[in-house]
Amino acid sequence: MNVALVVILCVVGCAFEITGVVGVLRMPDFYLRVQCCTLVGTLGLVPFLVALVVAEGPVTPYGGRALIVGFLALLLGPAAGHALARSAHRIGIPVHPGAAAHDELDASTPDEE
Repeated sequence: MNVALVVILCVVGCAFEITGVVGVLRMPDFYLRVQCCTLVGTLGLVPFLVALVVAEGPVTPYGGRALIVGFLALLLGPAAGHALARSAHRIGIPVHPGAAAHDELDASTPDEE
């Protein structure tokens, strides 16, 4: 049973990795590519780490480290993607013309920091 679950989790992880890579190659602008990279970094990594925990056990050194890395990936991956996209917007990297009709973070408004 464990082997089947590990294989299923690895296939799910591979599916997310492949869709993220295809998204990076096909998306038209920087912001959508950052979103795809965040997808790969979080949803692609976590099933592999859960498969490692299922295979080795949560109390083993490998399983415990995999749980810590998975938690940090879920916590810090989206935050890093957001920070990267926000800094790109601040320096003026343009948004794809068809992506948004209205920019709520317009550079003409004063920053609230």
